[in-house]
Amino acid sequence: MRLVLYASVALAVPLIGLAQPFVALSAQQKLSFHVKYSFGPLALAGAAAYAGILQEADTPTEWGQGAQGYGKRFGSTLACSALHSALALGLDTTLHQDPRYFRSTQTGFLRRTGHAVRGTILTRTDKGGETFSTWRFGSAYAAAYISNQWYPGRLNTVGLGFAEGTLQLGFDLAGNLVSEFWPDIKRKVLRRK
Repeated sequence: MRLVLYASVALAVPLIGLAQPFVALSAQQKLSFHVKYSFGPLALAGAAAYAGILQEADTPTEWGQGAQGYGKRFGSTLACSALHSALALGLDTTLHQDPRYFRSTQTGFLRRTGHAVRGTILTRTDKGGETFSTWRFGSAYAAAYISNQWYPGRLNTVGLGFAEGTLQLGFDLAGNLVSEFWPDIKRKVLRRK
C-alpha cells in the first residue's frame, strides 16, 4: 500500500512505526514543527554559524564589523528564518501539505539519495498522497524576497532573492540527506563503542 511506503518521520516529529498507517499532522503540530525548525537548538546554532560566515565576508558591508555588525547579521538570519517558517506554516496548512521528511524504505546510497532529492521537490499531502512541495518552494523564495527589504538597497535585487531562495532549498535538501542517513550512521557509530 502506498501509505506505508515511508516508514519513519525525521527531524522534529516522533517516529512512526513501520506497520502504522500515515497520520496527518494537525495545524498545531505543524506549528510546533516549524517553531522547532526555526528556533530549536540546531536552528539557532546554524543561524549563528551563518551570521559568522556573513560577518567574515563582511556582507553587507554597510552593517559593519564587531559585535554590532554580527548582531545585525544574526538578527537578520533569525528574522528570515522566522519569516520562512511562518510562510511555510501558512502554505502547508492551507494547502494540506505535510512538512515532514519521510525516510526511504529502499536500500542503497544512490536510491536513498534520490529519495531525499525527491522529498525536497515533492511532499506528502494530509491525505497521504504526494504533490509538488508548494509550501517548501513558496516559503523559500517568498522569505528570501521579503527579507531582502531590510538589506541595503544595492543588495535588494531579484538576483539575490533568487539566490537566497535557492540556497534555502539547498539547505532543505541537506537536511533531508541528514534525516535519511543520520540514524544509520548513529547506529553504526554507537555499535563501535
